[in-house]
Amino acid sequence: MSPSLLEDPKAYALSIELLVERYKNAGITKVVGTEARGFLFGAPVALAMGVGFVPVRKPRKLPRETIAESYELEYGTDQLEIHVDAIKPGDKVLVVDDLLATGGTIEATVKLIRRLGGEVTDAAFIINLFDLGGEQRLENRVLPATAWCPFPGH
Repeated sequence: MSPSLLEDPKAYALSIELLVERYKNAGITKVVGTEARGFLFGAPVALAMGVGFVPVRKPRKLPRETIAESYELEYGTDQLEIHVDAIKPGDKVLVVDDLLATGGTIEATVKLIRRLGGEVTDAAFIINLFDLGGEQRLENRVLPATAWCPFPGH
């Protein structure tokens, strides 16, 4: 069995390099990563680009004042939170996560960023489970989505 991307240092480093190369001249001022694997890709991208990293987390995990956004799951709802001072009006934000499935998590993340006055320029993923509809969902809401590896989700 092959190691996962995170177990292969060369592959992991290359994935970060590809993201940085794509967005380094896009005027990004913040990178947002969604809990939890979005942190593993978003934080190194932000560091390499010389911009701030902002975590978006499940409820009651962040230490300061937050705002929250609910989103639909297959069997219910969940919530994500962001610090109220993490994004400033006019920030150009790149959202990074490991996987795009239905798009619910990213849609909630984008709503949080926009509520704080940020402009989401793109959402980047390592994997797109294309038959689960996330890419179409994001495009219908006028948000470009970039994924490196498309796979069927079923």
